[in-house]
Amino acid sequence: MHRLFVAIRPPRAMRASLLATMGGVAHARWQNDEQLHLTLRFIGEVDRHGARDIAAALGNVHHPRFDLALDGVGQFDRKGRIEALWVGVTPHAPLKALHDKVDQALARVGIKPESRAYLPHITIARFGRNAGPVDGLMTRSGGISGPPVEIDQFCLYESQLSHEGSIYTVIERYPLA
Repeated sequence: MHRLFVAIRPPRAMRASLLATMGGVAHARWQNDEQLHLTLRFIGEVDRHGARDIAAALGNVHHPRFDLALDGVGQFDRKGRIEALWVGVTPHAPLKALHDKVDQALARVGIKPESRAYLPHITIARFGRNAGPVDGLMTRSGGISGPPVEIDQFCLYESQLSHEGSIYTVIERYPLA
């Protein structure tokens, strides 16, 4: 079985900016450079044949290149406990359009459309049960922004879970026109 997702690999300058914001929060498991991505669509577990069908379907997605910039810091929590810190991106419109095209391509090979609202972001840290106070990072980095960078491709990734965190491998790259 293959655990798959579709994402954008941020360009090097954007990743460097993200890596520079990390630190100063107790118990945070910071993402490393290889883990930084902007998810377009999580797919989940599929067999080898399904993975091939997905890779082929994504090859039919046509979307123009677009610019993207970092924009703010946020957190996901559940029942009052912080689970992740993320950095937002702007503008949302081209990402939402690409997300919708990816969803449509996946539906053609039997993957059910995403039911949750799409919130474009790049996760920078995850937490176990004991998240440290994040106020300092939120204050220090809450206004994070950067110059726009051109997004010229998206990727199909495979995710393998390990004790040190997830290992992401690019299976296929898809250029934007």
